[in-house]
Amino acid sequence: MQSAKPIRSPTYALVEWGDNADISDQAPADYLSDMKARFSQTELERMYKLHALPRNWEHLDYQEFLEKRRELMAQVIAEGYATLVTREIEEELATTEFDLSKVVVNGESEAVEFKSTLRTNLHTGNKDPRIELSVLKTLAGFLNTNGGMLVIGVSDVGSPVGIQTDDFDNEDKMSLHLVNIVKTRMGVQAMTNLHAHFDDHDDCRVMAVKCGKSPTPVFLKDGDTERFYIRTGPSTTELSASQTQEFIKQRFNG
Repeated sequence: MQSAKPIRSPTYALVEWGDNADISDQAPADYLSDMKARFSQTELERMYKLHALPRNWEHLDYQEFLEKRRELMAQVIAEGYATLVTREIEEELATTEFDLSKVVVNGESEAVEFKSTLRTNLHTGNKDPRIELSVLKTLAGFLNTNGGMLVIGVSDVGSPVGIQTDDFDNEDKMSLHLVNIVKTRMGVQAMTNLHAHFDDHDDCRVMAVKCGKSPTPVFLKDGDTERFYIRTGPSTTELSASQTQEFIKQRFNG
């Protein structure tokens, strides 16, 4: 059974040419411990991720190694592309005056999401806590990842809905309501990284909420449970306890 060996290329390489010569025809399981001793655990984890090396790769059958590495390489490429797109959007959102129409036309992404309403269920016409929870999940995801913008009053396909559906007395009352639910369920610190304002879009008034990248983890209270969300592409994902711990270690303590 053939053992996996590192791919020798200038871009994805675990060892230098001199190391390759010393390794010769040794199996990875034989030489890897010496290699690991040169680096810290943080450095090793970053190398494994960027080099698309699966866990315990040194013990895998070569074909299994290639299959698992192919999947990880696709993730690295996708994340790299998403970073480029997100950076472009962040630059647009960072400007004092930005083109809301351009944001809407570009559609939802890792850094942009649309919600038809803040609190109203369009199917029943009634206030619905689940709608508010959906909004808060998105905000928490932005805060915990790379920031972004939530536009309320626009459907997920970019069609104008307007904030009048939420039936607030005025825009100030709508802003205050958002502030209150954020403080209550995500904490005061989260609110310091959110900036809401109102704008016109296709003859409708919408609320645009700019989210900064939070310097600390933001948990969302859901009853007696605290949940942790991040952005994964154009969607919001809840992490398990172990995933949350690992994400926080890399994102906030790195």
